[in-house]
Amino acid sequence: MSTVYTVGHSAHSYEEFAALLASQGIEVVVDTRSAPYSRFAPQFDREILQRSLVQSGVKYLFLGGELGGRPANSSYYDADGRVVYSRMTKDAAFLSGIERLERGIAEYRVALMCGEENPAHCHRRLLVGRVLAEHGHQLLHIRGDASLQTDTEIAIASGKSLVNAQPALFAELDEDQWRSTASVSPKRAPANSSAF
Repeated sequence: MSTVYTVGHSAHSYEEFAALLASQGIEVVVDTRSAPYSRFAPQFDREILQRSLVQSGVKYLFLGGELGGRPANSSYYDADGRVVYSRMTKDAAFLSGIERLERGIAEYRVALMCGEENPAHCHRRLLVGRVLAEHGHQLLHIRGDASLQTDTEIAIASGKSLVNAQPALFAELDEDQWRSTASVSPKRAPANSSAF
């Protein structure tokens, strides 16, 4: 079983973020943000972050197009603007991104990165992490205070387990449970949204 780390950049300074990565010996940051830019934390804009990581001796890989939590395809959203993750996992680009990620995990110490400090309701855990867990990988979450949490600890605290103990009798019931916890549809987002 391979270990995969996750981390959220939150509003950290780059130096604080680099220290979080160094605390776990992370060699590659895989950016899973669909839109790798932040008006609140521009030090984590894709190009700036990539340059900073390379200068720190950490590789950067953007897979937000394949593994991002805000897909461009409107058929992946429900009527409330939430992403139905089970639909995304059948997408050829998503599957290709997972394969690429698993090749990297076999070779490097990898951290999946998104914006949220708390992974409980983030797609890096609920979508990408669930698929990786189903493939036998262990998830460890690097928190903003540099502590590590297992996915079991996150599941207990949030009440949102990654893998159901028993699969749903009907696929549509599982699909109903496996979706983003909030609306992320660009068509439904409020004009003054403060998301990263």
